[in-house]
Amino acid sequence: MEAAINEVRTYGDWLSPEDEPLREARRVGEEYSADPVGPGGGAALRLVASLINARTVVEIGSGCGVSGIWLLRGMHPQGVLTSVDVEPENQRLAKMAYADAGFAAGRTRMISGRALDVLPRLTDAAYDLVFCDAVRREYPDYLSAALRLLRPGGVVAFDDALRPCSDPADAHGVDTVVRLIADDETLIPLLLPVGDGLLIAQKLRG
Repeated sequence: MEAAINEVRTYGDWLSPEDEPLREARRVGEEYSADPVGPGGGAALRLVASLINARTVVEIGSGCGVSGIWLLRGMHPQGVLTSVDVEPENQRLAKMAYADAGFAAGRTRMISGRALDVLPRLTDAAYDLVFCDAVRREYPDYLSAALRLLRPGGVVAFDDALRPCSDPADAHGVDTVVRLIADDETLIPLLLPVGDGLLIAQKLRG
């Protein structure tokens, strides 16, 4: 199965080539062990953001700017990305990446801190999209927070849904969030085999 996943990842990355700002952000993200979303996953995020005409997006884990660039390119031209990261240096580098990609400073709001401390301070039902790419053992808690933050019709997405986990707690977190989404009748789920697996779900409109 892993070989098949790698083949799909390679093909998906080929279909979604990255330009210089993204390549540089990825290089920096990998240098700082930020584990940025892959090109295939990034392209899927851009598409989802575009399809729902996202104006308000939260990302958990900045990847030093990689995911933010993909998201901003799909969002409404006046949309604002709220980026939450526990590492201030990752956020500093993400700001540089956004500027290099041509985005004005007002398009992003950077909040430094642990996601589970920051998310409760964000406004209920005020966001179109929540992207989660941080501590996988916390994915079930991110889902709970996302369902509060999302407007009806909004989308939550989790990276690394198909990536093997060496830590049992991380594996349990991924397995649990998959089951929670599958069992929730208020969500429309989809698992995309791009990158390391992108699990997405749309909150029903009513």
